[in-house]
Amino acid sequence: MNAAGKIVVADKLTRTFGRFTAVDSIDFAVSGGEIFGFLGANGAGKTTTIRILCGLLRPSSGLCLVDGIDVGRQPERVKRRIGYMSQKFSLYEDLTVAENLRFFGGIYGLDREEIDSRRSELFAKLGLTEVERRKPAELPLGWKQRVALASAVLHRPKIVFLDEPTSGVDPISRRQFWALIHSMAAGGTTVFVTTHYMEEAEYCDRISIMDNGRIAALGTPAELKAQFDLSTVEEVFVHLLKK
Repeated sequence: MNAAGKIVVADKLTRTFGRFTAVDSIDFAVSGGEIFGFLGANGAGKTTTIRILCGLLRPSSGLCLVDGIDVGRQPERVKRRIGYMSQKFSLYEDLTVAENLRFFGGIYGLDREEIDSRRSELFAKLGLTEVERRKPAELPLGWKQRVALASAVLHRPKIVFLDEPTSGVDPISRRQFWALIHSMAAGGTTVFVTTHYMEEAEYCDRISIMDNGRIAALGTPAELKAQFDLSTVEEVFVHLLKK
């Protein structure tokens, strides 16, 4: 696979647990500034793949590069290059919103001046200024979502992994969040997102659908709908899982 110009590359990437193969020799590459949707039913292998990409799990075989770094050999370097937002929002409920960002900035190695400058920028962009002194526990889910995103991108990573970021969020907040995702991508950030909402997959530049540890389909939403002669990504997803 040609890795030139690609910020994420998986080449025959495999992960086994004993006799069970969770990820089975998959290939894909993601370009800078791309919104890449990663879809699959529970147990399909997408969570294991993401854990490998984030340096949390070593591959059993194959190659995995993130921002040019071999994840299998240098997972700690990868962790410092990426942003990660989990479904459960890894925020400290006993700290204020501002204190959460200051804490995460310290973890990423930013100095106080950098943290304050970047925090002000993100608060203005995400509309968080009015809640900076409140604690996450006091905020509605849509606001927590924005705080978690701010924490994940505080250090200006080239790639951000969003694991079901809109789960449980109301439709208006979901649309607002996707507007932020597109704004990030337009600024050159690569966004790697998993979602269970099939209509959200339509917003991605390309999508991958995993099934039983393998990639069952890969392409733009338009390409996949044309390939299977179906009207929506959801119909493509259901069709592939019925095979």
